[in-house]
Amino acid sequence: MAALALISTSCPASDNAVLRNGFSILHQRRQIIGDVTRLYIEGDQSSFVDIPTADIDHFESVPDLPRPPATVSSPQQTASAVPNHSFNLNETVKAASGAYQLDPDLVTSVIRAESGFNVRAVSPKGAQGLMQLMPQTATQLGVQNALDPQANVEAGTRYLRELLERYNFDLIKALAAYNAGPQRVEQYNGVPPYYETKAYVARIVRDFNRKKIEAKAGTTAKSGAKNPAAKVPNTISNQSAASQSPVRN
Repeated sequence: MAALALISTSCPASDNAVLRNGFSILHQRRQIIGDVTRLYIEGDQSSFVDIPTADIDHFESVPDLPRPPATVSSPQQTASAVPNHSFNLNETVKAASGAYQLDPDLVTSVIRAESGFNVRAVSPKGAQGLMQLMPQTATQLGVQNALDPQANVEAGTRYLRELLERYNFDLIKALAAYNAGPQRVEQYNGVPPYYETKAYVARIVRDFNRKKIEAKAGTTAKSGAKNPAAKVPNTISNQSAASQSPVRN
């Protein structure tokens, strides 16, 4: 039986994995598993995220940050802390996708575009966590701590499902609304003319389609048949461009 090569790398202090998209992920240690690097967020075996090694540009050592005293009870500080409970991103995405009948590959593609898998990501506009929930959206979805990765993924997936239903399961409009807001999509009756939003939608569509093409290629290779080329759009219009349905019946 063939086995995956496991290479474990210990971090003397916290390290930052700097991704090619500019995001970084603070972690305690890492492990290379085939072509994936597993980053252990809290240093134990149960809280980790898997990142394609090719997506990592380099690692940076950072000093240990002082932990707040156990007696701190400030709501602002408490809300900004990342919970210490065990967290498995793959299982969390699978559970949320199953609950809201979405393809987990789509949810993963959104997370990659939104935060680069950084559970502590905070945008200049104040969006927080893996799926970059804005404070108002998080409140509407009943999320008390948007930096809780499990709550963030569950709420972000639910919000994405709501947007898909709102736009009659037009994936392009739903993704544009997730990025720019529903009011902008309705103002322009489709993807608003913002470079950031167009690039965002195209990036997710390409990533989602790539996963499906690779999965189909793997299945086809096993059967010995030739895999037909799938068309992935270079530009985004008001029409749905994804070659696969993001919704699971």
